[in-house]
Amino acid sequence: MSFTSADAPALRDPRALRALAHPARLEILERLNSQGPATATECAEVAGLSPSACSYHLRALARWGLVEEADGADRRERRWRSRGPFVFGDHQATRRADVAAAEHLLAAQVLERASTRVLDWLDASDDESREWRDATVVANRALLLTADELTALLQQVDELCRPFAASTRRSTSPADARTVHMHLSAVPDRS
Repeated sequence: MSFTSADAPALRDPRALRALAHPARLEILERLNSQGPATATECAEVAGLSPSACSYHLRALARWGLVEEADGADRRERRWRSRGPFVFGDHQATRRADVAAAEHLLAAQVLERASTRVLDWLDASDDESREWRDATVVANRALLLTADELTALLQQVDELCRPFAASTRRSTSPADARTVHMHLSAVPDRS
């Protein structure tokens, strides 16, 4: 998912938001975003599902425009690709209650996955090389920004990250490159 909405379509339909909030569908979409087009069988390996169940979830994601058949897809071995990155929610106006509830559900799933990934890394980090332990960070910073400054900052972060996107860099990355998940939340204090 993109950090900014400037170049990414926003998901505003609460049914699409709820469809994406399913843990298996998030796993499938993450697989497609990080490794590129895949079959239902290939997605099933990472989602822990049968290929037929994975095919069902891919079709559900396609109904909401989140995935599509990859170019040159063979009907016997249908390959799917992500149509992302996406941002979610309607921030153009006050959200309807159903959109707010669906956005909350999806955000909770995304944050839970990010937290689990960080905790799993910390639990296993002693088995990692010193190089990777030193390169990894879990941090929290308090910044004093205007809304315009925050928008500009997030655009800069997005621009810095773009060349390293796993889905587009996989074929040209160095041999020792690993997929790294970067989670970013930037929300103002409510106080």
